[in-house]
Amino acid sequence: MCGATRAGVSTDGVDLATEAVVQGVVTRDGEPVGTAYVRLLDASGEFTAEAPTSATGQFRFFARPGTWTLRTLAPGSEPVDEKVTAAIGMITELEIRVG
Repeated sequence: MCGATRAGVSTDGVDLATEAVVQGVVTRDGEPVGTAYVRLLDASGEFTAEAPTSATGQFRFFARPGTWTLRTLAPGSEPVDEKVTAAIGMITELEIRVG
């Protein structure tokens, strides 16, 4: 189960004139998951980066413009893949729901 919505992650200090941002929150049953990892995979599926979620389930990547896959790994859940597009001047925000 996954879906994209406004995640509410603060963008204070982010210079959108020079950055492509992919960020969001990982949830299970509407509650944040602070024990997950989100991986950033390039268009060919190659691993690029990984971020642990914060205690409030939040994560953020500064990515090159293009198409990416976010692979979310959370204890007790199957991996969840979500396709995203990053562009300079744009914040791509997601809520990734794990089962």
